[in-house]
Amino acid sequence: MEGYRKVQFKTSIYENLPDTGKGIRLGIYQAQAACGKGATYKNMTRLERAVRLAKFYKVQLLSFPELYVPGYTLSPEMAKKVAEYKDGPSISKGCEIALKYNMAILLPYAEKVDQTDESKKYFDSIAVISEKGKLLNSYRKTHLYGQQERDNWSFGRSDYPVYSIFGFPVGVLNCYECEFPELSRILALKGAKLIVGPTAADNYYTLPDGKRSKVPYPDISRILIPAYAYANNIFFAYSNRTGYEHRGKDQWHYSGNSIVCGPHGDIIVVANHEQDTMLIADCVPGYYGMTHPAPKYNYLKDRRPKMYKELLAPKVDFLKGGYTYPVYKEGREVPSR
Repeated sequence: MEGYRKVQFKTSIYENLPDTGKGIRLGIYQAQAACGKGATYKNMTRLERAVRLAKFYKVQLLSFPELYVPGYTLSPEMAKKVAEYKDGPSISKGCEIALKYNMAILLPYAEKVDQTDESKKYFDSIAVISEKGKLLNSYRKTHLYGQQERDNWSFGRSDYPVYSIFGFPVGVLNCYECEFPELSRILALKGAKLIVGPTAADNYYTLPDGKRSKVPYPDISRILIPAYAYANNIFFAYSNRTGYEHRGKDQWHYSGNSIVCGPHGDIIVVANHEQDTMLIADCVPGYYGMTHPAPKYNYLKDRRPKMYKELLAPKVDFLKGGYTYPVYKEGREVPSR
């Protein structure tokens, strides 16, 4: 790619594409993206170049990192300025590219939604675009991470749909959401055979007091993603960015380490920390057996839902004195009293 860092390819693919409905060829694009002035234009230009490279390998679904279009490191003012409607220029361009290359795309962006003539909401969203160039959904992040995201975005609401991509059932989560076992379990119960999670996972970032966050903390891609893939007998992909982003004196250093895991918790392909990388993997459930010796043993079938009432309880006891969950109104978190 002219003007960009060299892209490394890591593949685990077969001679022929998976049969329709039986699997999918997945691509994960990990790169140092632009952020700040002119970022949207630069990143959308890069997007078509990445799609063109992926097409050489006959990729059917290509994922980009969280907030790929504008960049992740946004102030509240910047977030509002760069946000677009779901039928705005970036997503419309993404749909055109998907149709042109017959490739489904997960395109994360900053979304704005009109509430009234004078009021708007802003979401950390992922455009789910089919291979036919249709916007299947603008998935709005439901579990926001930290104060910065709460300052920038409203909380989304979702029933966690499963999308048919080339006839294959795919679920989508956004960054921090990949760390919640409830969400991957919901998608698996709804029939997803692959979950893809665009993310902006960092090694460190600048805290409100000007200090860096502590390094290191556990690498989600090597711990939770394989575990949740195994627990749900699904493929699970973590689609991260790499390199640095800056906002004034603040700095974010992203961890890379994008990964595609198989239903046995196995690592199929994985990127390293710093390298711009395209991962390409054939995700075919039929190439895997069950997670236990006999088919009748199955985590999803052997659940006992009536015993899980604590998962829906508004107050729980994991903290001394108990903890009451906040409620969410108009996209905002309202702490309990």
